[in-house]
Amino acid sequence: MTTKVGRLTFEEWLLLPETKQKCEVVDGVVFMPPGPLPEHQWTQQEVFARCREFSRASGLGIFMHAPLDLVVQREPLRVRQPDIMFFNSERTGIRSIRDVAGRSPLDASPDIVIEVLSPSNTAREIERRLADFKLAGAYQCWLFDPVALAASILDLTGDEPRQVAVFGIEDTLTSAFLPGFELRLSEIFD
Repeated sequence: MTTKVGRLTFEEWLLLPETKQKCEVVDGVVFMPPGPLPEHQWTQQEVFARCREFSRASGLGIFMHAPLDLVVQREPLRVRQPDIMFFNSERTGIRSIRDVAGRSPLDASPDIVIEVLSPSNTAREIERRLADFKLAGAYQCWLFDPVALAASILDLTGDEPRQVAVFGIEDTLTSAFLPGFELRLSEIFD
């Protein structure tokens, strides 16, 4: 395999082989971080399981988890892989695997992105990711912090991300973007 020196273009990125490892592209440079910590994966799988359960019962949309590419922009190439994404069925037309099969990259904007924080995440890194999620068309970002045993919802529709809710271990996360959705944090972090 030939190693390219320089920045990857959108067309070059499309020709790369599929990988199961989480990787992102920032301004044409590919980043492949080491695997996440067990508490990150535990939190992600618990959140995803409850989100998937809700989506199947409600029919409001689908949740998909990383690694799944979210193309933020094509030039310079920027591709993120949020831990979990929610796609509203009415807005995107995505209701099942038939609606996304063969679509690489998936050419729909998520309504909600969900990120599980790791101790290594810096404030600057989170700011950049939030800016990219907004640019990609997401309306909200849910941040789960397994160390603090807390979660927050950020509104991405304004000029800057705005925190609209904070939830502790005894609280139940709800969102106006998902009517009827309730997530007890004690079930996630306990």
